[in-house]
Amino acid sequence: MAELTNLGVIRACGEDAVKFLQGQLTQDVVSMDLTQARLAAFCNAKGRMQASFIVFKRSPDDVLLVCSRDILPATLKRLSMFVMRAKAKLSDASAEFSLYGMVGSAIEKIAESDRPAWAKADIGDETLIYLPSGAGQARALWCAPAGTPVPPAPTLALETWQWLEVQSGIAMITQPIFEAFVPQMLNYESVGGVNFKKGCYPGQEVVARSQFRGTLKRRAYLAHTLAAPFVGQEVFQAHDTEQPCGLVAAAAPHPSGGFDAVVSMQTSAADHAAQAPLTLGSATGAALTLQPLPYVLLEDI
Repeated sequence: MAELTNLGVIRACGEDAVKFLQGQLTQDVVSMDLTQARLAAFCNAKGRMQASFIVFKRSPDDVLLVCSRDILPATLKRLSMFVMRAKAKLSDASAEFSLYGMVGSAIEKIAESDRPAWAKADIGDETLIYLPSGAGQARALWCAPAGTPVPPAPTLALETWQWLEVQSGIAMITQPIFEAFVPQMLNYESVGGVNFKKGCYPGQEVVARSQFRGTLKRRAYLAHTLAAPFVGQEVFQAHDTEQPCGLVAAAAPHPSGGFDAVVSMQTSAADHAAQAPLTLGSATGAALTLQPLPYVLLEDI
């Protein structure tokens, strides 16, 4: 288990909490029941992601949104601006809950280990969210009221957990990539982060247009490099010294050496990576080698 000190919790409670979030997020919160969690994004009017969350309900009127701590205060402020007359209260509940990442056999100690991604299990006051696997390892998010005894399990380093997150092919929004991408640039439509059948939300028209008019020119890819990448770092093709073709969205050290990253880049650059190698930071930077994604991209919804 890894203590997820990089994450925080926004709490939305009240009789209008679900309805309010339904009008703000890319995900269908209304239809989500107490046995489910979902990936969701909060976008600006231009469809650019300002935050991403793991969303789940503790009760029909109590919703938790787990996100990166570095964007939490600003995200809470922006969401609160839209509450208006809705009977919903938003708060920073990070101090009220403990968050841990569980891997492999640690999950089996408290619940079944073979549930599908985004399933949710409640064990008393404890909540277990099943996440997409990383590097073939089962993963889950453990959330419980602060002070709850943590299940006994060997300690996992946070950077190892973050590597498994990279290996899942899903990048969460952090401050360096604030408003850098529409959801499809991080493959959110392919990993359950966008519902195209729900009602309106900020940026919905742009997100839908990107999907249905065939204008997707950037996607997220897994890559390996020997140099240390950082989130927000530009990616180039060796033949073009002026224009970057991509941006690092998540990165972590590989346990066996080097570094792995989720890189959002032009599909044309990825398609021609064999002929025009990808490099990190500049056209003469360290080489980036693309790796297979652990999921299939949904070209048609």
